Amino acid sequence: MQVESFFEWLGQALGSVIRFIIDGLSGFFHMLTHAGGNFIDGFARALGMSPSIFSILILILGLMLLYSAVRAFMRASIFLGILWLILGLWLLSWIIH
Repeated sequence: MQVESFFEWLGQALGSVIRFIIDGLSGFFHMLTHAGGNFIDGFARALGMSPSIFSILILILGLMLLYSAVRAFMRASIFLGILWLILGLWLLSWIIH
């Protein structure tokens, strides 16, 4: 009878420790998710665009096009630089209100 109560106590203690760790990690990841969501909302509001994943992806693509324009200008390729610049600015002006 003593052995059964010892193992029951051990199981409860181990379960309580695991539960404490899981609750702590859950709270930590919830806090990170909430902070990330607030960052995206503030970032989108500052740019004047909607905080959807589609808008964020288009923003990244537009910034990549502007980066390509800068690289083309640094290689002294005026035509490609102007082309990438116009495409990047057009894309960014499409999502930023």
